[in-house]
Order: sequence, then C-alpha cells, then structure tokens
Amino acid sequence: MSIGVSTELPVSAGLQRVIGQVVADTPGPTLLCTASLHGNEPAGLRALEQVFSRLQADRPPIRGEVTGLLGNLTAVARGQRFVDSDLNRLWSPEMVVALRAGDTSATGDTEEREAAELLAEIDSVVARARGPVFCVDLHTTSGPSPPFATVSDTLRNRRFALPFPVPIVLGLEEHLDHTLLGCLDLGCLDGEGRVTMGFEGGQHDEPSSIDHCEACVWIALAESGVLESPDSLPLVLEARDRLSRTVKNLPKVVEVRHRYALKACERFLMLPGYVSFQPITESDVLAKDARGDVRPPEAGRILMPLYQRQGDDGFFVVREFRPFWLAVSAFLRHLRMDMALHWLPGISRHPDRPHTLRIDRRVARFYALQIFHLLGYRRRRIEDGTLLVTRRKE
Repeated sequence: MSIGVSTELPVSAGLQRVIGQVVADTPGPTLLCTASLHGNEPAGLRALEQVFSRLQADRPPIRGEVTGLLGNLTAVARGQRFVDSDLNRLWSPEMVVALRAGDTSATGDTEEREAAELLAEIDSVVARARGPVFCVDLHTTSGPSPPFATVSDTLRNRRFALPFPVPIVLGLEEHLDHTLLGCLDLGCLDGEGRVTMGFEGGQHDEPSSIDHCEACVWIALAESGVLESPDSLPLVLEARDRLSRTVKNLPKVVEVRHRYALKACERFLMLPGYVSFQPITESDVLAKDARGDVRPPEAGRILMPLYQRQGDDGFFVVREFRPFWLAVSAFLRHLRMDMALHWLPGISRHPDRPHTLRIDRRVARFYALQIFHLLGYRRRRIEDGTLLVTRRKE
C-alpha cells in the first residue's frame, strides 16, 4: 500500500492539487473526494488532510484507492468563492472536450485553467480504477446549517447516500447546470456514470464543519467498501454518532421545490436569522431585492440562504419526501414503468437523446412533474415550449 498526503500548511500557502492518496495492493473500489471547488469553503480541504493523516498513522486495511483533490487553488488562496467564474458550473460536455483539447488557455479565465488541471487528475484516478468509482464533493454553506447530503436521484446514488445519518436532498441537480458531480454522474468524462454524492458540512468558517466533513469521508470509506473492515474501525462509528447527534429531528429525505435565482446585478439581501431546514410559510419575508419583499412560492423548509456576496442561488425551498414514496419509486423503476411513458398523449421520446422525453405542456399539463420524478426523470430545460426531462442511469 502506497500513501501520500499533503504537508500541513496555512490555506494561503503551499497548496497542492492532490491533498492525499492511498493506493492499496488489493484491487477494489475507488473513492474520489473533491474539496474547495469554491475557494471560501476550506473545511473540506482541512477534513481531507486530517483523514489522510490518520490513514498514514493508523494504516487500516483497505482495498482499491482513495484520493482527495483540491478544486480551486487560486480562489482558496484568496479566500473567495471564485475569481472569474464559478468552478462548479463549468462542467458541460462541451467544456470537458475543450479542456482536454487545451482550447481554453486563450480566454484567461482562472477557473477554466483550474478545471483543466483538476480534470487531468480526475482522468488519472478514473483510468487506474480497479473497481467501481464513488465520488464525494465536500462543500459548506454561507448561512448556518446542519450537515446534509445531496444526490441526483438514481437508485445507485440512493443506495450509497441513505446510510449516511444526515438529511438527503433530492432534485438539486434539476436547478443547477454543469456541476462537477452532474458531469461525473452523467458520464461526461468517459461515458460511464459514477456513484456521486455532495456533502454540505455546515457554515463556512465554523470549526464543526471540518468535523462534519471528516465524518462524511470516514463513512464514505466504509460505504464504498474501500475500508475492508469498517464496522471494527472506531473512527467510522464515531463519525456516524457525531452526525446523528447533529441532525436529530430533521426529515431524512427532502426534495427541492423551488430555487430563487439571482439575476445579474440584482440587489439581493437575505434577511438575517434563517437556518437551513427552518420551516417557512408563503407569508414569510425571506429577503429584499430591487422589487421589494421576497417571499417563497409555497410553504416548506428553507435551504442554503445566501449570506455571501458571490453566488447566484438566493435560497432553495424543500419539502419532505416521505420514505413510502421512496419505496414506491424504487418499485416502479425496477419494473421499468418509464418504458411506457412515451405512449401517453403529449409525451414523446427525444430523437437524439435516448434517455430524454419531450413533454408538450399544452397537451400534458395535467401530468404532475412529481410522477416523472418517481420514475427517475428530472426536469432539464424548456426548448421551443417543450419541457425536456432526462432519466439518468440507475
């Protein structure tokens, strides 16, 4: 077993793309962890440094590989979310092709250069994988928040994420385009979709956020199968207990219902005091913008209220997705009920995309989008008045 770990240095000095790496002699799964895609979120970086230090000191039996990669080195050194553009919104299939071809160097965009270097490291990890690849992206939030996980809603992602003792957020990918995890989940790198999970450890500068991110990585090592005997490793048991105590009384699974997207140069001010998963009603004033008071379109719980200057996600509204519907959804997907959807009025298969349906909203307006969610489809965008929904590999 070979191991490497970055040197302990202040965030502003000595940054390395590879935070740490352990490659076992025994073949097995690969766990790829990314941190600090946003430069004002150092907790994931610190958590991975601590995990690799413990792996180096204790040398528990593992198989396969675990690698930790640092996302935006330049923005981390400056302590800001990004320099020129959001590194976690660049990962379109077209951009991946351009990054590999070296076609972005003339733009001068800092994040495109960061993405090219990060992509080269990810390609190396995927190329030498000797089993399934699990990807975990570590983040923190600008406002107070308990730890929680986000997954694109596939059965394979559910199987990986549900054992984590934190709330699971479904449907975030429906509102955010070209994230790194979305790219890995869809197979934009090599045509093979990976098991993916995002993890939000808490508020950016809270010391507990480092602990939560570290706990996530230890549990991910166990759930991915990289740790050969995870139940006997006290750090995994401690990690589960730490997260369980932090999120007690919160719903296990929620679904994103609404995103308040900021427009360019919009004056947006989140009102103080909001915490992720706090219940809200339609009458609550959450923020102020150029038009006046901002209220949610429906009751639910607020998620990730924006308390920083950079970013275009004002807040999200989520609602509980009950375990009963998780079971129904899994049952319907195993039966492949989605195969019959294109026979319904107003619904047709996309001519060029085998896993995408076109929905004529004038004819099929009575179909609730939640029905498509149950069958694994998520809204992507509207083209010429037609709603496109895409089903990812289960």
